[in-house]
Amino acid sequence: MKSSLRRSLGLPVLAVLFAAVGCSSDGGTAGPAVPTPPARAVGPCKDLHKALPDTVDGLKRRGTDPASDFTAAWGDPAVSLRCGVKRPEIIRAGSTTYAPTTGSVEADGVEWLPERQPDGSVRCTTVHREVWVEVTLPKKVAGDAGDIGALTDLADAVKKTIPFGYVE
Repeated sequence: MKSSLRRSLGLPVLAVLFAAVGCSSDGGTAGPAVPTPPARAVGPCKDLHKALPDTVDGLKRRGTDPASDFTAAWGDPAVSLRCGVKRPEIIRAGSTTYAPTTGSVEADGVEWLPERQPDGSVRCTTVHREVWVEVTLPKKVAGDAGDIGALTDLADAVKKTIPFGYVE
């Protein structure tokens, strides 16, 4: 009888603990998921990380958890950057969302592929660069119209560190 009582209380207690861990805050330093870039992207991504600006769209750069040379964040909700990501699904032949005629936009000499996300944010991925760089602009930054003007603050760093070219 005692063990059945423990079992019946064990699951709710575990659920509460997991919920508390999942909802805990460390001051807003949670960062974007860290990608695993291919070997050829590691050097350019590390160079980009060092060249990134202190502010994007007026938002201060902050630490991320986990800290990584492949991610960065500004503000809260965060403009987040991931370097060395995979080709976006929308331009990956064979994917369920493949749309080969999707257009890119240019921001201060860097071409980006914008994709509106279900939460209202806009995910933009560089194109015509040797390494894929992904920046997510939260709805608070992109607004209802999907404004991607904040990318101009990242253009110089991308142009200096991520060579122009094409990636398979």
